[in-house]
Amino acid sequence: MESLVQARGARLIISQLSLIEIQSVFATKVRTGVIDKATLEQLRGLFFADLAKGRFEVVSLAGRHFQGAEALVRSYATDLSLRTLDAIQLSVALDLRRRGTAREFVSSDRSLSKVAALAGLNVIDPTEGA
Repeated sequence: MESLVQARGARLIISQLSLIEIQSVFATKVRTGVIDKATLEQLRGLFFADLAKGRFEVVSLAGRHFQGAEALVRSYATDLSLRTLDAIQLSVALDLRRRGTAREFVSSDRSLSKVAALAGLNVIDPTEGA
């Protein structure tokens, strides 16, 4: 992920939902003993510093994103593991692609990546080659 953030000319767009999800990921890492609370605070600080520097563009959620997520759940959740919040994230990405704003979708979640690819997105797994 760091190489994506550091790539020259990269335009990294995240949804408003990502602001919450990243903090949840950090908290899970504390609960499971992967990192300690001091590291959590450091990571949180780095993330919000990147936001302040404009490294990420934050897209606000709109009604069309929830409608799109509902359609994605209807289409994919019975056969594939598409969770609610993932469907919202994917709906935002598909909306950005339709608007010509985004070309790739970054995810290390295999189920979400599979649905994203089926929905027509070019998926980048930041953990590949790591």
